[in-house]
Amino acid sequence: MLRKSLLAALLILSGCGHPSGVMTPIAVNANTRVTTEVDMLVATTRQPSGDPATLFNGERSPKPYLTAIAVSIPPKREPGTVQWPQRLPPNPATDFAVTRVKEINSVPEGRAWFGQHIQGGHALVFIHGFNNKYEDSVFRLAQIVHDSDMHATPILFTWPSRAQLTAYEYDKESTNYSRTALEQALRTLAEDPSVKDITILAHSMGTWLAMESLRQMGIRDGHVNSKIHNVILASPDIDIQVFAKQFAEMGTPRPKFTIFVSQDDRALAASSFITGRVSRLGAINPAAEPYRSRLEQAGITAIDLTKVKSDDSLNHGKFAESPEIVQLIGQRLMTGQTLTDSNVSLGQGITAVVGGTVTNIGTVAATAVAAPATILEQPMINRKKPAGADTTLQGDLTPQPLTQ
Repeated sequence: MLRKSLLAALLILSGCGHPSGVMTPIAVNANTRVTTEVDMLVATTRQPSGDPATLFNGERSPKPYLTAIAVSIPPKREPGTVQWPQRLPPNPATDFAVTRVKEINSVPEGRAWFGQHIQGGHALVFIHGFNNKYEDSVFRLAQIVHDSDMHATPILFTWPSRAQLTAYEYDKESTNYSRTALEQALRTLAEDPSVKDITILAHSMGTWLAMESLRQMGIRDGHVNSKIHNVILASPDIDIQVFAKQFAEMGTPRPKFTIFVSQDDRALAASSFITGRVSRLGAINPAAEPYRSRLEQAGITAIDLTKVKSDDSLNHGKFAESPEIVQLIGQRLMTGQTLTDSNVSLGQGITAVVGGTVTNIGTVAATAVAAPATILEQPMINRKKPAGADTTLQGDLTPQPLTQ
């Protein structure tokens, strides 16, 4: 019975299929219509595949690799979608297509690329989640950059995911394998004088990798590098209690943290089952106590996407598939703007809870907060707790069952 339940949970974590081998650049000539291109720098701890159609596989490499990639975006498509080709080679008029691939063999060469593509000194580092091929993360970042209209240089950090339903534990260990490489990549980026600030955008299991790397940096230096201004965690697949430790141990001052959560996230419900029914950070209700007070006192902004509709049957990728949310990331969160001023408009029915007050801002609920951090680990007092629960951040905070 337990085995069947585990398999069912793994099936929930499945992603949609698409053609493989799309990394071979298309031949661009006068008759090829390429309208919009996204140039990115890709750092990876994956092993080279030896095949130009895939570039890298899901196995672990003893050393990181850098590659400069350009992706063309078709002119007619729904925002929030990735237009995978139905056949190869892709048609840039209708499909996402790789137009350039260049291996970067040294840090100076990488800095030279960055200097040619710098946008106002802003850098975005994207870290994907569970069950992703190399090409999945490349196309997803291209979509996010294009749809958000952000003014930043995109950098992808892709770690070794086998992109298999039964490889959850392998993928999780791959994030641990990659945390020092990500830390070093962030340090190298911060050392570039042309970089003014860095935003980290991590999704799902990639949020664990981001937090571990920032924690390592904080332990080594006493704090996170000052150029890392913003950390955005989308659908974070992290044990709440562990997140509190990671957050506290990265030292002060910290970057500004924003988390996107959704109580109907089926992928996180499956992850909770696999990990022993431990509550995941990305599935909390940030407007409910004790989360609201804890987040407020920790200075973390939590944006609730539960009411946001998307075509994702798992409700796990809303941050990228909702045009309004992607614009929010690119135009406001990356620039450090508040979510509660009169210029914010995301549609109907959004509420922001700020310091105990409620403001309508659109179609999601946001808990925007500001203050010190160790409160995340302090026990709740004068509250009844379930039998067997502890009293740290996770202890009395088990969310209600997710809607299936």
